[in-house]
Amino acid sequence: MAQTAQLNAILDGFKDKVPETVYTTVNESRANFINSFNTSAAIQVGDTLPEFSLSDAVGTQRSSSELLSKGPLLVTFYRGEWCPFCNIILSNFQKILPEIQAKGVTFVAISPELPNQTLSTSEKHDLQFPVLSDVGNQFAKKLGILFQQPDSLRPIFDKLGHNLKERNGDDSFVVPVPATILVGKDGKVKNTYINADYTKRVEPQEVLKWLGELKN
Repeated sequence: MAQTAQLNAILDGFKDKVPETVYTTVNESRANFINSFNTSAAIQVGDTLPEFSLSDAVGTQRSSSELLSKGPLLVTFYRGEWCPFCNIILSNFQKILPEIQAKGVTFVAISPELPNQTLSTSEKHDLQFPVLSDVGNQFAKKLGILFQQPDSLRPIFDKLGHNLKERNGDDSFVVPVPATILVGKDGKVKNTYINADYTKRVEPQEVLKWLGELKN
């Protein structure tokens, strides 16, 4: 099944499974954020990627300088393992990982979840790439890709069993905007896919096209 069809199936399934009031609240929150998100304030092609040093799933610090010393860097931000849309994109990146690596590109995924949660994500989905913890969304903030979720969603998250305070180590209720960013070895951003609608994600074939056009 194509990725778009997979994502649409999740959205349709959610609509069928939850009460109409829940679906309406979630959908309104999503629409409001899409309308309010300032795309121009997010990191742009040509910008220099801010430096980072983040813990991987086993507690090892991975820095942008270390990763870029090996060549170009491909980064994807995801909201958390609780998000089924995110799990689809992580799984699909895993499928094209050999093609990414064949281009000499390092791929990492980043979320605000604590290392013990990212370890669970890596093991559960058999991921063969680093999953890094941006605790407190400090790195995502530098990139201008934050979503302060409204309090109207808190009781829905509680009902669904998504304890973000436990997963992320804080009660901010902030998640990153799902984004995929290709950075050249020079530290400059070459391509981005940043969409305020978390039900939409970059297509794997589009990412491979980026890599085919990569000069640095």
